[in-house]
Parts: sequence; structure tokens; C-alpha cells
Amino acid sequence: KAAVTKNALPNKLLLVCVEQMPIGPTVFVPEAEKQKRRKTVMNPTVTPPLVSLQLIHVACVCAGHNASRDVVTLVKSVLFHRRNPLHFHFITDTVANRILSSLFRSWMVPSVQVSFYDADELKSEVSWIPNKHYSGIYGLMKLTLTKALPPDLNKVIVLDTDITFATDIAELWGIFRKFTDKQVIGLVENQSDWYLGNLWKNHKPWPALGRGFNTGVILLYLERLRRISWEQMWRLTAERELMSMLSTSLADQDIFNAFIKQNPVLVHQLPCFWNVQLSDHTRSEQCYTEVSDLKVIHWNSPKKLRVKNKHVEFFRNLYLTFLEYDGNLLRRELFGCPSQASPESIQLQGALEELDEDDQCYDFRRERLTVHRVHLEFLQYEYTPTEDDVTLVAQLSMDRLQMLEAICKHWEGPISLALYLSDAEAQQFLRYAQASEVLKNRKNVGYHIVYKEGQFYPVNLLRNVALKNANTPYTFLTDVDFLPMYGLYDYLR
Repeated sequence: KAAVTKNALPNKLLLVCVEQMPIGPTVFVPEAEKQKRRKTVMNPTVTPPLVSLQLIHVACVCAGHNASRDVVTLVKSVLFHRRNPLHFHFITDTVANRILSSLFRSWMVPSVQVSFYDADELKSEVSWIPNKHYSGIYGLMKLTLTKALPPDLNKVIVLDTDITFATDIAELWGIFRKFTDKQVIGLVENQSDWYLGNLWKNHKPWPALGRGFNTGVILLYLERLRRISWEQMWRLTAERELMSMLSTSLADQDIFNAFIKQNPVLVHQLPCFWNVQLSDHTRSEQCYTEVSDLKVIHWNSPKKLRVKNKHVEFFRNLYLTFLEYDGNLLRRELFGCPSQASPESIQLQGALEELDEDDQCYDFRRERLTVHRVHLEFLQYEYTPTEDDVTLVAQLSMDRLQMLEAICKHWEGPISLALYLSDAEAQQFLRYAQASEVLKNRKNVGYHIVYKEGQFYPVNLLRNVALKNANTPYTFLTDVDFLPMYGLYDYLR
């Protein structure tokens, strides 16, 4: 630790030491920042960029197991580039709340706050709107943000879960300064012909200004929206248009566009690179042929990564970078922006300082204090237990994955599994499970990912995660390479 502080180690070794040190006052300096500093030293006329400590607020609507997985990739891309403290606001159902609250609590990322808001309490605000979009009622929730979010919150960036950032989100936050006094919403133009109404015969979209706007990325000036009675205005707009349109096709986007058509002075049009939309009928190529510095990629097709696009391979690779990126590397203090340590990190730091480095068991004792990221219910889990129900509980790593199909064939009851995987291995497991005829049809198997960290296999931690998340009165604890006899589930009950 002293050697790191004095910069007495070579750079590569220094990085290894910093990443293995506990969360605390450690400062990680990205390579891009080092390059900037070197240029500043060599050229004294270059003014070093100021790192703002301003808190940036980001809101997302997230419901269900799949969206909870998707939002993690979005968060990784934001954390990778950011240099500001962040506050995430999640409007969630019960499932997403449980998954994401556990994930962020165990992730322990410095300078990140997380708040959750119950989507069930907001459903009555939008349930009266007929909606054909695949997102269902949750696709309308962004209309309620002035009511859902704290009344003292003035500005927020609103993102869909299928967004990937390729730059610092502070650049997007800075666009609020370019709003005129009357502008309340910042949006990127829609990059398909949907709102022009010429995609097929009898295609009748909702009214929109020109090509309309896409609501995957929104800058909301909440303070001004409340001042103009936003809730009342969008309701009146929706009621008027539903008299002839009968339902929405693109959820909240239709209502936002109808509102803007009536009030064009209220919208601030963002440059197209802040929301490059990758749907089948997109015109996004006209955006990035002119702009090499892409900012935000939006997988807004129901096909997601399977969308047809000339440059989709490039975008897919960028997305996969964050999908499989080691989230532990994002547990770093912001440069020049010290954060107030959480009670958990203070307690952890104190426990680490009490360890004796001369103790022969030091490595084991230190590993015991490691806080592993945990992603509960990585795949869809739906099961209501009975009074005499019993769950098979086990833990495994990637080398035991082949046992899962056999166990599921022998045990038809609920199963709770803790899997010790890296971020990349978690995606390999996901592909394996989705391709397996046996596993993909089982909704009563809870897969809980405990992400790899350190040099030891935390067998007791894994068992405890699997045990804790079994929701039946009884459990059958076994090693994953034991195969239960046929009928054992009924026999034990």
C-alpha cells in the first residue's frame, strides 16, 4: 500500500495492486486521463479539463427478469465513462426491485446512489390508456415521472434499458444549459419513417412534428414541467387523440409526440448521435455517416441484436464489450471527486485494517471479507410453493454446468442454484440455458449469479446465497454432482 502511494511500482503492477485493494480512498486513473495529464505537462498552454462534482440524475423504468439483466449492461456503459457522481432512479416492479437492490448493495460502487419507486403505485395513472406496444403498461410509465420522482428533483436524464453509452453521460447532462427558457424536453428525432405514415397501406400513426421524436433518451426539465402542469397536459392530449386512434402503438412515445405537435416550442432537439436507433426501418446511417463520434446506441427493435443493419456488427461488438465487462473494475473512486464512504465500506475498511499481514492465514482471512456482487434470479423465476414444498439447493461453477440438465430431469420440484461465474461466463451460461430444451422450459429454477473475485472458491457463501433464496418451507441441500433418484421430490414431501 505504501509502495502504491509513492508510485514506486511499475505502471502495470500498480494497476493490479490498486484493483485488488479494498474499496476506500484508492484513486484509479484511467489511461485516457493519464494521456491528458502528460499532454498538459508537455504543453503548458493546454488548460486541463475541470472535473465537475455535480450530481447527475438518471431515471429508468425496469420490470421483470429480462429488463433487470439489460439495465446492468446500460449501467456498466455509463459507469465506465463517467467522471461524476450519479444517482439512479429506478421505477420497478417487485421482481426488478429485489434483483437490482441486491445487486447494487453488493456492488458497492463509490459515488453512486440508487433509489427505487414502486411501479404498482403508478399503474393507475396510465392503466386507462390502451397500448399495443410489447412493453405493456410499463412502456407508459415515463409519463408519470414528474409525480414519481422527488418534488425537489429539478432535472433528470431518462433512458430505456436497451441503451448503450459510448461517452461520458456528463456531456448529455450539459445540454440542459442549452435549453431556452421555454424548453422542457430534450429529444432526438425519430430515425424511421413511422410517423410519416407511409410504411404500409392504411398505416395511420399518431400525430407528430415532422418525423417525430424517439423517447429512448429524454432530457426532462422536471421543475419546468411541473410549472406548466405537465400531468394535466399529457392527459388531455392522450384523451383527445384516443378518441380517433383508440390505442397507442409505441406507448409513451405516441403521447409525447402528440403533445409536442401541439406545443413545439417546448422541445429541444438533440443531435442524432445521442440516440442512434437500430430498428429494421431506421435512417440512422444518415446520422453516423456525418458523425464519427457516436454517443449513444439504442437497440429499439424487438429483435434487439438480431436487427438488420449494415453496420450492426460494429454496434454489437460495442454492446458485447459492456455485456461481458468485469463489473468489479468499476468499483473505483472518481478522480478528484472524493465520495463519502458508506457505513458498509467503512466497516469493511476497518475489518481489513485489523488483519495481521504476517499471519500465515492472512490471504484466507482477507478473502472472507470480500463483498461479491450478487445477481439474484438471473433467468425468469415463477413459482408459488405449497405448505409441504422442498427446494433442491446447490452451488456450482462453469465446470459443472453439464450437470444441470440431468438434475432437472430427475427433480421436477423447485431448485435454487448459486453459480460462481465471471461476467463473461454469466453470458455463456445464459446462452446455454436459453438453448437447452430442458432448462428453457423450467420456470421453477432460481439461478443466482455470484460474480468471481479473488483467488479462492467461496463455497459457504455460495451455499448461503442459494439457501437464502429458496422460498419453500423445506430445503434439500446437496452437491451439484449428486444426481437424485427419480421421484425423490415427491418422496421427501
